[in-house]
Amino acid sequence: MAHNQTLMRYLARRGVSRRDFLKFCAVTGSALALPAHKAAVFAQSLAGAPRPAVIWLSGQECTGCSESLLRSYEPTVETLILDHLSLDYHNTLMAPAGEAAEASRDAVLLDATIPYVVVVDGSIPVRDNGFWSAIGGRAALEVANETIAGAALVLAVGNCAAFGGLAAAQPNPSEAWGVEALMQQGQLWSKPLVNVPGCPPNPEVLTGTIAHFLAFGTVPELDQHLRPRAYYGATVHECCSRIHHFEAQRFALTFDDDGARQGYCLALLGCRGMTTRNACSSLKWNAGTSYPMYSGHGCICLLYT
Repeated sequence: MAHNQTLMRYLARRGVSRRDFLKFCAVTGSALALPAHKAAVFAQSLAGAPRPAVIWLSGQECTGCSESLLRSYEPTVETLILDHLSLDYHNTLMAPAGEAAEASRDAVLLDATIPYVVVVDGSIPVRDNGFWSAIGGRAALEVANETIAGAALVLAVGNCAAFGGLAAAQPNPSEAWGVEALMQQGQLWSKPLVNVPGCPPNPEVLTGTIAHFLAFGTVPELDQHLRPRAYYGATVHECCSRIHHFEAQRFALTFDDDGARQGYCLALLGCRGMTTRNACSSLKWNAGTSYPMYSGHGCICLLYT
């Protein structure tokens, strides 16, 4: 892959018009809550940004985060960017196997002229020298530390990579941790880190975070959990389409009662939207088509304040 051309030139070769690109910039800039004077700068800077290499490492995970990203709608610019970003190395999606696959990662690490982003998907175990999860015959912890050493940015994608997730639940037999905890422990190189939690996270959150980094050379404003505040600053409840029923104290008592059929609030049926900070109810899923409450189910994610 050539990394010496700008993102705009690459996208143009893929058939993306400047109009579509600017539309993407407008939507992403709005989601990032960029002020008006920064919106034009964002588009201009992103168009001229170099194509970065991205190394996607998978630890203890279910592949749900990759599945989420694969389901960005064609032929949106988000899909094209993500398709481009995942081409250098992805444990699950890349065509090569064995030594050929690892050679793709090594080529990026050995070329000091290529700035690269590391995406970690899944928790990383440390028990038994980390061999509860292995990549290319080596412990995932060793591979991740080697890869992160020269990274310009690290993204911990999904609950497992951000906070340990299911694999880290008690009794945590593999001694699994999220990326941030391992950096704090000194088991991974400390690099600029953004947590993009969710089970799975919305693909537009990852796209917007990387786009901001490419355009401005910095990550978006983060909260105390290193999450982009633009996406995780509000609860799912605050933007829920059923909030007027909550305010009127109209609740569904079962999933098939009259209240459920009329779209009443699902708080009494286990919805966690009031304590979950995420952009599901504002960005929605499947190209903005839906999210769980549209489908008659409450939020089941655990992303507390």
